[in-house]
Amino acid sequence: MTDKQAAARLRAIGLLALAGHVLPAGTWLPPVRRALFPSLTGLGASGHVALTFDDGPDPKSTPAFLDELDRLGVRATFFLLGEHAARHQALTREIADRGHELGVHGWTHRRPWLPYDPRELSGIRRTLETIELATGCLPRWYRPPYGILTGGRWAAAARSGLRTVLWSAWGKDWTPQATPRSIHQTLLPDLRGGATLLLHDTDRNSAPGSWRATLGALPLVIESCQAAELKIGPLAAHGIER
Repeated sequence: MTDKQAAARLRAIGLLALAGHVLPAGTWLPPVRRALFPSLTGLGASGHVALTFDDGPDPKSTPAFLDELDRLGVRATFFLLGEHAARHQALTREIADRGHELGVHGWTHRRPWLPYDPRELSGIRRTLETIELATGCLPRWYRPPYGILTGGRWAAAARSGLRTVLWSAWGKDWTPQATPRSIHQTLLPDLRGGATLLLHDTDRNSAPGSWRATLGALPLVIESCQAAELKIGPLAAHGIER
């Protein structure tokens, strides 16, 4: 093999690695996800809606969500960041003790840059182990930060025994303009049987105070589900095959 051929081969390998890293991240876009990777949308049973929260646990806001969900008689899935689950183990345990399901959101809330970054696998496994240690429960689900599912993240989740689930409807509750009504209205077009809803129980990676708008939207969302005769609950009750 000549030097020129070797260089061309290395370039091709590099491009393939980059494609494997970047192309799956296109699932962040709902049209791409629905068209090419429908299983990632969290499509479940036709009579059920999955309620999920990202970025906790946060002692400033998560307890208010637990109280409101208790009042509404609803259980949800909380995708936790490992660094905060480790820092707030009692709160992590309380989420599980109050009947909610816990999923892995990664160790930190960062964007991926390197193809097959070894930190992805170690971060997912550290988070999984942290949650299991705090609660005695082994998580089943993984959702990457920002919903950016690179090839490395996908492989790391699979190697850790986790099923990756993104969402089919979001409330855009992280924006400074979000209100309970705007969150509800944003969710409504996709609020149907089988949907997986994305919300946040903290403003850690959102506009300051935005969690209060999300909290205020919960009764509206639950009421809409009940009016449509839809059950609402965690991913474990959503009928998704692993």
